[in-house]
Amino acid sequence: TCIQYGPAALKRPDDYEARANLMWASSHAINGLLSCGAEVAWSVHPMEHELSAFYDITHGVGLAILTPNWMKYVLSDSTVGKFAEYGVNVWGIDANQAPLLTAQQAIEKTRAFFTSLGLPSTLREVGIGEENLKVMAEHAASHGLEHAFVPLRADDVLKIYRASL
Repeated sequence: TCIQYGPAALKRPDDYEARANLMWASSHAINGLLSCGAEVAWSVHPMEHELSAFYDITHGVGLAILTPNWMKYVLSDSTVGKFAEYGVNVWGIDANQAPLLTAQQAIEKTRAFFTSLGLPSTLREVGIGEENLKVMAEHAASHGLEHAFVPLRADDVLKIYRASL
């Protein structure tokens, strides 16, 4: 839905169908219904909350910068299946190729999509440098990241922040 209607809404801001579908999808993404019966611990959101706390950056922009770098950082033998599934089901990547290749292509398609929407892809683009990364990483890691899809410590978060510069 976001992949279809996001570009349409940006191109034609008065496109009621595009905006209504984005609102509907956004409501479902955040209302908790999709996670009923599943253990959910976000990784990128607490990391981004630190960016918004320290800098004048919107949550969505921060997520667009951090998410592809987080995906790349946590991609491993144990996560490749989920990322490959995401690539096939969300981006329509060929399911018959090697799962690692599919996962890598999915990460790049995610980054390219955010860029196509005009979103920045690095922290430096929004005026964020090295100066507060360590304290932000320590604070983000203190908010339940040990229970995330891939458990993260402060040093992991710092590496993701640095990869996002």
